[in-house]
Amino acid sequence: MQVVSKSQFKSQLLEYLRIVEQSKKPLIITHGKKPVIKVSAYTEDPDRLLQSLRKSVLAYTDPFDPVGESEWEALQ
Repeated sequence: MQVVSKSQFKSQLLEYLRIVEQSKKPLIITHGKKPVIKVSAYTEDPDRLLQSLRKSVLAYTDPFDPVGESEWEALQ
């Protein structure tokens, strides 16, 4: 696992992203010698993610009916 400072990462961003993409090894970015961000290659299979959502909605009647204000959790 490679470790770089924020300033070093900023100045060579594309190079570090290519390294992570090719090596598939994460990169740790530090600020004041403390790790703050972990950059890693995306390895999820999008089809697998969608498959996990299939059949998760059992029934949804009247999807175009308006929703009342009292039914919104954010407004309560």
